[in-house]
Amino acid sequence: MLEIRWHSRAGQGAVTGAKGLADVISTTGKHVQAFAFYGSAKRGAAMTAYNRVDDKVIMNHEKYMEPDYIFVIDPALVYTSDVTINDKPNTKYIITTHMTTEELIKSQPKLEGKEVYTVDCIHIAQETIGRPIPNTPMLGAFMKISGMYEMDFFKDSMKRILAKLPQKIVDANMIAIQRAYDEVK
Repeated sequence: MLEIRWHSRAGQGAVTGAKGLADVISTTGKHVQAFAFYGSAKRGAAMTAYNRVDDKVIMNHEKYMEPDYIFVIDPALVYTSDVTINDKPNTKYIITTHMTTEELIKSQPKLEGKEVYTVDCIHIAQETIGRPIPNTPMLGAFMKISGMYEMDFFKDSMKRILAKLPQKIVDANMIAIQRAYDEVK
């Protein structure tokens, strides 16, 4: 089973991102879950979202997991939350930050020895979509790191998911996804 944990602040799109990823995965015949845990329900409060993916029916509905991937879409949470809790030795981290991977690890010793990738999803979202909502860029970075799907398939699936939005927003999200895919290090 593949498990993903998202660390975010309410309003940054982690729940929407987790559900969008689940929608894409569900079209490939896999079983998938997407759910969230909110501390405070206020915009800006720290929260987590989750995905589980498997070839068979997923009976586990607990938030506890040992994630294969951890997405941190608010860079401050690296310092204010324990994003490493219950990780595995081979957990991969994708963290949005303006810092290089080396600078980030040096600034947060808990990341030492972990497989960490960085990309500035907030900056990408601001420049492409016009709002600091980093969920779709994070998914672009995930496609690069995981190799889960070919980029054309993923972007076509995301166009379907985002189809209710104005075309210029859909197009901006496609650019954001591609940029994060290209820029993640």
